[in-house]
Amino acid sequence: MGSAIDVFDYIIIGGGTAGLTVANRLTEDADIQVLVIEAGQDRTNDPLVQIPGLVVGMYGKPEYDWNFSSTPQPGLNHRIINQARGKQLGGSSALNFMMMLYPPRGSLDAWGALGNEGWDYDALSPYLRKFATFHSPPQAAKDVVGLANHDDSAVGNGPVQVCFSEGYGEANKAWMEAFAKLGLEMKTDPRTGKGLGAFQQGGSIDPATNTRSHAGNAHYTPEIASRSNLTVMTETVVQKIIFDKSEDVPVAVGVLLRTRDGAEKTLLTGGEIILAAGALMSPQVLELSGIGSRSLLESLAIPVVVNNPNVGEHLQDHPITCQSFEVKPGVLSGDVLRDPNVLGALLQQYQDGGKGPLGQSNISVAYVPLADGDGVCSGDAKESLFAAHREHLQTPEARVLSKLLQEPDEPTVQYFLFPSQAHTVIDNSSSMADYLLPTSPENYLTVMTMLNHPFSRGSVHITSTDVDNLPTWDPKFNSNPLDLEVSARHVQFVELLLRTASFADLFKPSGARIPQLTGDTLENARELVRQSQVCCFHPSCSLAMKPREQGGVVDSRLRVYGTKGLRVVDASVFPIQTAGNIQSVVYVVAEKASDIIKEDRTGMRMSK
Repeated sequence: MGSAIDVFDYIIIGGGTAGLTVANRLTEDADIQVLVIEAGQDRTNDPLVQIPGLVVGMYGKPEYDWNFSSTPQPGLNHRIINQARGKQLGGSSALNFMMMLYPPRGSLDAWGALGNEGWDYDALSPYLRKFATFHSPPQAAKDVVGLANHDDSAVGNGPVQVCFSEGYGEANKAWMEAFAKLGLEMKTDPRTGKGLGAFQQGGSIDPATNTRSHAGNAHYTPEIASRSNLTVMTETVVQKIIFDKSEDVPVAVGVLLRTRDGAEKTLLTGGEIILAAGALMSPQVLELSGIGSRSLLESLAIPVVVNNPNVGEHLQDHPITCQSFEVKPGVLSGDVLRDPNVLGALLQQYQDGGKGPLGQSNISVAYVPLADGDGVCSGDAKESLFAAHREHLQTPEARVLSKLLQEPDEPTVQYFLFPSQAHTVIDNSSSMADYLLPTSPENYLTVMTMLNHPFSRGSVHITSTDVDNLPTWDPKFNSNPLDLEVSARHVQFVELLLRTASFADLFKPSGARIPQLTGDTLENARELVRQSQVCCFHPSCSLAMKPREQGGVVDSRLRVYGTKGLRVVDASVFPIQTAGNIQSVVYVVAEKASDIIKEDRTGMRMSK
């Protein structure tokens, strides 16, 4: 073991979305020394990271992606599903689909309702305005997708750049029109906390260069990287957190790490350890360090520092059901990229100042309350469905969610209009790329149905003391039968959408489908979910911020129960999953955490 070197005020484990945000904010104070430890490389200048349209090229490659595979899922016909996780500076913000949605008010108010003071919508809304700069939509976007309710005052001028595309086309326009005909026209700016219907979300893309904007280039710019009080170590793996157990409460004092050349070192902190390794890997670090279920730790001969069986439990993810439909000749589909000549031409176009579709994010979305093949469900129908599953809604968070989802203006699902085919029916896929690379000869568009507030709860746990063995990820999709019922009804709604002009005009009558099953009956729709549901990049809640007696791992100041000097700042601290893509909320958590850490540091100084 190498000797300890410089003492840092803060050691941040993980240089991802949250970790780099916190590092930037803390080092705004020149007197604070911060170290960031990242297992992956700095790939900020890599074309696959920079060029939005090449995102799928990162999946499954170990220099970018941890590439998790689940345990077999009984609720998905025992399929094994994949999950991409960022293994590079910027973390998963460097390999996601750049979708920037803001959570509805009800999602965040539910956090506060679970006993987390200072974490409701009103308390978090300043950070929703702080983390990003939203560029006004170009006229070309307004002409196609409306954006009549766009409100520039909803956001501020933060480091992450978000813009709207100039490449929205016929399919995006038809999407908006079809939902409007079904009574789901967006009447507000959904970034202000309320809104139902179809809308165009922005993408985390810098419009000046048409390159991905992520934590790696937003919060670790050359200027920030040159700060003398910020040290970033890449290709460095934290093996465990070191505790001083001489006091009544164990104090986190350092980390044991392995550098890129294989050497082991101990680094110490005079302040705090901030764990920001993500919802699948922060639990791994805690368990390897002796914080977790006593029975698990003892079975692996890991000395128990804190016995908390909630570590790695209560995991939530957004399950997403994918249905691909063959388009008519002439309707644009991303499947044309299967032709290397087309891809080459688009790359050449992009190299000419970032022009063309490879520099854009053209996915449209919709927030929809409980619906089925007849349209939006009545209040009585909602009440009846939840009453039938009352036995599965016994926890405090399940009761909060069931009440929330019966509100008339709360989106139960988020729909996506994805511009190409998806092959999620396959089993034993090697990575997310297998789902998304076009292998069928026809051209498709895909409607994806994402469950905003799943009731199923999964887990992630170590099975070995070797840090290089990924923890076992079991999302337990549809283990709560209510999730299957809600998803199936929304698959039926997709059949209604397909019959609605002008969306219907995009597709070949009796054209090919992936999967081939039609979601017309409820039983068919259930089976379609089992065949084609996967995860959506959004694991969270595995180290939940809740009172300890209610299953919490961290308190409302993100401190790990039973320790001193240790916090968690990433999606694992979500008390419950929020509606919509969670990229925005991870930034919000990191921004608020930075202020909390600064406040507590000031308080400690004043008390001395």
